Amino acid sequence: MLLCIDVGNTNIVLGVAKQDRILAHWRIRTEKDATPDEIGITMGNLFKSSGLRMEDVTDIIISCVVPSLLNVLEEFSQRYLGIRPMIVGPGLKTGIHIKYDNPKEVGADRVVNAVAAYEKYRTGLIIVDFGTATTFDCVSRDGAWIGGAIAPGVIISCEALFEKASKLPRVEIFAKPKNVIAKDTISAMNAGIIYGFAGLVDGIVRRIKKEMGETLTVIATGGIAPIILKESETIEHVDESLTLQGLMIIHGRNS
Repeated sequence: MLLCIDVGNTNIVLGVAKQDRILAHWRIRTEKDATPDEIGITMGNLFKSSGLRMEDVTDIIISCVVPSLLNVLEEFSQRYLGIRPMIVGPGLKTGIHIKYDNPKEVGADRVVNAVAAYEKYRTGLIIVDFGTATTFDCVSRDGAWIGGAIAPGVIISCEALFEKASKLPRVEIFAKPKNVIAKDTISAMNAGIIYGFAGLVDGIVRRIKKEMGETLTVIATGGIAPIILKESETIEHVDESLTLQGLMIIHGRNS
């Protein structure tokens, strides 16, 4: 079995795959000061809860944007599973040509998403990832990653409202607001966040399409993607397992 680990600033997404099929997947909070033993215990509990055995893992691939956790995950992999993990970064075959002034600046997760999306759609793409930051990645028709945009993420925006505005409460984003003109504070914040981010996405996507001058398929991923999809005029598809699929593809190309 292949263990896929995608480490983001807010969450770690984990998946176990066998023969191109995802057997189980989980999302846990990113703890930047976690130890290899804490990760080992957490992993063991997750595997057990899904009826899987950690001992059956034969390969590991890691995409990580939190440098402090990379060594910890490598130590966990070798201590608990006796496996040297594959790390997404320079030197791996991805099948995606990165046209960036400094390719090393591109987050591993953005490359992984591009690999999965292009493998699936084989056309020009805009990939919108609702993570700690909201990222827009552009892939040309011939499969080159040509750049993109980065905006604040939904969680960052919510926390900023809570921390900087004394009378505004912390809100959780779960569903579509009933109205744009809200009658209470929480509904007003919910409307501003959901409709605001839908407008942000649509505005940036339209500008990208105009700049590239070609037909592009728009794919969204990340926890809040299904909610934004309902209000967006430009998002065409949502794929919440895009990163795990990309990790599986990259592992296969480098095995």
